[in-house]
Amino acid sequence: MILLGLTGSIGMGKSTTAAMFAARGCPVHSADETVHRLYAGRAAPLVEARFPGTAPAGTVDRIRLSSAVLNDATALRDLEAIVHPLVREEEARFVEEARASGASVAVLDIPLLFETGGEARVDRVVVVSAPAEIQRARVLARPGMSEARFEAILAKQMPDAEKRRRADFLIDTGKGMAEAEAEVEAILARLRETAKDPLAPARRSAEMKRQDRGSEPL
Repeated sequence: MILLGLTGSIGMGKSTTAAMFAARGCPVHSADETVHRLYAGRAAPLVEARFPGTAPAGTVDRIRLSSAVLNDATALRDLEAIVHPLVREEEARFVEEARASGASVAVLDIPLLFETGGEARVDRVVVVSAPAEIQRARVLARPGMSEARFEAILAKQMPDAEKRRRADFLIDTGKGMAEAEAEVEAILARLRETAKDPLAPARRSAEMKRQDRGSEPL
């Protein structure tokens, strides 16, 4: 099974792209959705103990929690120390189940994949991107979003240009969702070919080089 890491900065269309992979039969594990479940379950008492008043009814109030860690690096590290190990446990369970199901490709949807060293846990990385002006317009259209909050989120994320540089595959949602769908199809075709025949990409590259040499002028 090929484990595919899916990442992208806020407003790039990562969640929509994850749904495209899911629609094509790929098991998808969303780190964000896992955090939501944990905040309504076993993470809530741990968060409340460290940040009193953030989970008064047994479920973490994300607005209160955000206020508690905003611009406080120590508080943010403490929160990550609580949540990240729980997310990793859920992720490991997902990978085991996906492998047991016989899936050829499974997807880990992780917003901060590069920032947390998550690329070491996957075989290939897909970065979802879009032009900066499209990203900004999408994010600022969200309820409760402000310029200041948007900039604060961006400050915690690796620059898009660096993510693009590190990507094995790139999906540009700025070209439209139909184009993104086509790119997802192409990525899955390549990955499934590799899963069946690991040497296929190398043979294809060698064949292209032979063709290039054959077309060179004398």
